Amino acid sequence: MWKGFLAGLVVANGFEWVAHKYILHGTHRPGQSRYSPVPDSMKSHWEHHREVRKTDFSDHGYVEGISNWRTKNEIVSLAVVASAASLVFYPFSKGMAAAAVYSACNYYYIHRRAHMEPEWAMKKIPWHYDHHMNSNQDANWCVTKPWFDYVMGTRVISSAALQEKNPLGIALPGFAATALNKAVNRLFPAKWVGKETVLLKEAS
Repeated sequence: MWKGFLAGLVVANGFEWVAHKYILHGTHRPGQSRYSPVPDSMKSHWEHHREVRKTDFSDHGYVEGISNWRTKNEIVSLAVVASAASLVFYPFSKGMAAAAVYSACNYYYIHRRAHMEPEWAMKKIPWHYDHHMNSNQDANWCVTKPWFDYVMGTRVISSAALQEKNPLGIALPGFAATALNKAVNRLFPAKWVGKETVLLKEAS
């Protein structure tokens, strides 16, 4: 059960990365608007970005609740994904099915709280604060934990104040965090705003 649950958390984090990059942001097309297989979700997400940039990371949509179409779209989308994933996983791994439901609920809690409490977001999920407020918004795709941004080379840090204590994004004893940082920096080093950001924009 627990092995399946942990595996499910990793799968969910990977899905966060893929969905955020290709569905919510859409794929660049030369001379055309971005393409997303779910255009309404992409429209909702870019409106979210515009709102957050104007209000120093806050989003009034979460205060309005489901009366706000963007918040409603997010809740419905998460419910659909969690339901579909849990149905697929349940026959062979109840742990993974449980992780799918947990991850959807946790995503909404984390994302909502972050945009209602910007100072909390800067401390607890600085990678997402960087996603919105960094000079390059096509990076830092993970929301709940930065795992796949490190694996895929898309963690772009704008300042030392917004660098998480370790790439797992969870509290660890000092010696463990230091060892993990050294190992990850050798294999999956984060990028910093500057020349690397320009290269990322060009690549996208």
